[in-house]
Order: sequence, then C-alpha cells, then structure tokens
Amino acid sequence: MSEDTQAAMQHGERKEAAHPSPLTYVAVAMTLAVITAIEVGIFYITGLGHAIIPVLVILSAGKFALVAMFYMHLRYDARLFSAFFAGGLALAAALVFALMWLSGFF
Repeated sequence: MSEDTQAAMQHGERKEAAHPSPLTYVAVAMTLAVITAIEVGIFYITGLGHAIIPVLVILSAGKFALVAMFYMHLRYDARLFSAFFAGGLALAAALVFALMWLSGFF
C-alpha cells in the first residue's frame, strides 16, 4: 500500500475508487432505454405465448444489474454488496417461477 493509503486507513478515512464520467451515465441510460424498447416490442409478439415471461425476466434482470452497478455504484464497492444484490435477485426470480409452477401457470 502507498503511504497515503496507509495514513488514511490509520485515521479511519477510506479512499474511494474513481466513479464513472457523465458520458458513462448517458451510455447506461441509453442502454436501459433500448432494453425497455425491446421489452415493449416483445410484448406485442403474440407467437411467444408463455415463453414471453422468461424473456422479459432476463431482460429485466439485465436492467436491474445495470442500475445496481452504475447508479447505485455497486461496481465500485465491495464485492459483498454485489453478492447480496445478485443473491436477492436470484432468490426473487426463483420464488416467482416456483409460485407460477405451483399455481399451474406453466
């Protein structure tokens, strides 16, 4: 570790990682808008039937990951926080699919 980092840690300060530029936020916002447009387009495809649900869940999970990584700054925090978010997302998705299966939707 550098001397600055060691000195900061001794005084209880934390050195923060660099955050993304405003251009990165705009790029992420445009990506989210494109994924949302794809979701709306998929909704109008009647041939998918019940297969629409996993497709929309996957797209929504991708949007959730982008928002959590960039707008909630999880990409720049400890991996433990990312694991909590990913674990919660996986648990919620499993619960939704289990309830759909138990109710006879599939």
